[in-house]
Amino acid sequence: MTNYADDEDQAAKVDARQNVSRRSALKGGAALAVLPLTFEGPAEAQPTAPMVAGVAVEPAHSVLLSTSVNGKVVEFRVDARSSLLDFLRERLALTGAKKGCDHGQCGACTVHLDGRRVASCLTLAAKAQGREVITIEGLSDGEGLHPMQQAFIDHDALQCGYCTPGQIMAAVALVNEGNATSKERIREYMSGNICRCGAYVGIVAAIEDAASKMRRA
Repeated sequence: MTNYADDEDQAAKVDARQNVSRRSALKGGAALAVLPLTFEGPAEAQPTAPMVAGVAVEPAHSVLLSTSVNGKVVEFRVDARSSLLDFLRERLALTGAKKGCDHGQCGACTVHLDGRRVASCLTLAAKAQGREVITIEGLSDGEGLHPMQQAFIDHDALQCGYCTPGQIMAAVALVNEGNATSKERIREYMSGNICRCGAYVGIVAAIEDAASKMRRA
């Protein structure tokens, strides 16, 4: 049987809710809105902690992270519990790595850490301390596309494109690992990257094409 509060308790709760003014509600919402920090310029020019009302607010469990991202050294104070994916997207505005499943099952967030592919959603940002991170934004050489990027275009190896950055980063690592030796092996070692559009035929063809060019480079 459901228990209900008596009429006096109910009336008191209604009065309390009515005492919350629109001004105080807006102030609270504004304070929450400024907590996330996005990166809008050179890493070295940004504060090392989120700013609230002009004051740096350090996370309760923070660490000073110094790492190389796409060839540039960056230094930020980050929450020790934050993922590498959130650090890249929210602090450095490198949004090429996508947040798909956030459970390490789809591969959309794949980046390179010291040359090895990792699911950045499952990798703590603190694990990148003193190491080298490469994202899809750092794969090309200036205006020239990486052979794998060009191959994905040439073989129409994408449809919606959401998973494509992770697919390309995994494919580059696969070639560097020496696993692009057959269609079957490519499929096996790319199995951690899901394409919900089903562009797998084009992806395999692109990897085969790019692999031969990467070996000659």
